[in-house]
Amino acid sequence: MRELFTAKWSHVTRTVPDARQCRLGAPSVPLRLGDLVVTQVTRVGAHDHLEDAHGRRVRLHRGDLVVGACGNRYATDVYEGYHRHEPKAHLLTAGGVVGIAVSWHTDCLPPTELDVLGPLTDDHGRALSLEHFARPRPPSLPQSRSGTQPPTVAVVGSSMNSGKTTAAAGLISGWTHAGLAAGAAKVTGSGSGKDRWAYVDAGARHVVDFIDFGMSSTFGYPPERLLRTMVAMRDALGHDGAEAIVLEIADGLLQEETRRLTRHLPGICRGAVLAVGDALAAHAGVDLLYAVGVPVLAVSGLITASPLASREAAAATGLPVLSPAQLAGGAAVDLLAERVPAI
Repeated sequence: MRELFTAKWSHVTRTVPDARQCRLGAPSVPLRLGDLVVTQVTRVGAHDHLEDAHGRRVRLHRGDLVVGACGNRYATDVYEGYHRHEPKAHLLTAGGVVGIAVSWHTDCLPPTELDVLGPLTDDHGRALSLEHFARPRPPSLPQSRSGTQPPTVAVVGSSMNSGKTTAAAGLISGWTHAGLAAGAAKVTGSGSGKDRWAYVDAGARHVVDFIDFGMSSTFGYPPERLLRTMVAMRDALGHDGAEAIVLEIADGLLQEETRRLTRHLPGICRGAVLAVGDALAAHAGVDLLYAVGVPVLAVSGLITASPLASREAAAATGLPVLSPAQLAGGAAVDLLAERVPAI
């Protein structure tokens, strides 16, 4: 067996402080969600590249050692996958989430196949989890000098790939251009650096995600854990110095964790931007959010590529339909200043 210094360390391992102190443990050790795991590529499939801990795309070859983390995946356009303690697994994300894919979109190739060699351990043989490197939960966010907490906006969507991250980046860019220190959190999803880098590229000064709080992916975690983490992310960004915060919640409003989290948004943020692909999704999504008391500040997302569809959505919802460019051009600041829409 080759030493671990030859292994390819995936993005989900980015919180591990010193890979040189890690070892391959006994394969008989049971693995849980979030546990770090050493695998070997047996067949290269859809993910022929790995996103490493620094964000670089690393090509995968049969026989490569890959260090990832156990997790589930809920992705309607890609894979449905689950963690199982079995000797063989799949690479569920380019970021290094390891599990068993049980279904996938017809446009997707079969997943990259892995042999699970054993847990990642420390010098003392202790199996390591992302929990061991999680950021401590911060104290409740204090009041600012102005007497209010940094304004926080959630971005939610009608589905996967509805334009949530692009809308969040528009908010960040708009706040940054206005001189605000923008903070961004990826609240739920599957381990990958793509969205994190999108926030940074848009100008976010402070960024956190669920990996920072001990999870490789969030699908399958108890709702109470996810709610605590969402609040902790907002508070952490506030403590770090963010003056305006965006919380992006993955997947669509019908996904279970997303649906549960949105019920708590009124106590956490001032409102939501809804990303959708068409006017019917805008109408339904606004109704779903209003039903749980969430003020909708604007509609955005893929729909804004079509002026006609945007007009349909505006007429159906009575809300502004704002493209990411409009958010970046000043509308993001306007959303912070406007009166919250009545429900």
